[in-house]
Amino acid sequence: MSTRILGVAAAFAAPLAALVMSGVAHASSPDVVGQKYSDASGTLSGAGYSPVVETTVGDRESWSDCVVTRQQDRTVQPPPNTTGSATNQTLVSLNCDKSVASATGPGNSAASPEGRAAIQAAQQQAAQDQAQAEKKH
Repeated sequence: MSTRILGVAAAFAAPLAALVMSGVAHASSPDVVGQKYSDASGTLSGAGYSPVVETTVGDRESWSDCVVTRQQDRTVQPPPNTTGSATNQTLVSLNCDKSVASATGPGNSAASPEGRAAIQAAQQQAAQDQAQAEKKH
């Protein structure tokens, strides 16, 4: 009796082990969280993924200037009975508020890491613009 149980267990164990060990490898899209959507969509398209805006927060920026706050990959199968192939998509969530809040508009707090970085970047850009303007005169 115990030999029979061992035989049945062995018969199921080998296929089960093969099934567990043969997991399907899924590639994932490049990480674009924190990038402007214009840059992120180019990166994703270049890697073979179609960017799809799933959600947005705020309305102060155009989509190209919004910041990607989340991404999730999915594969969309072709319609039944067609010869099409599956499509790799990356769903993105966008923050379209200004990079720093003001008295008249929402955005990151100037005291937050994101707000400090945005202020520093704006100051550097202003200094570069001023230096270029002085070169022209």
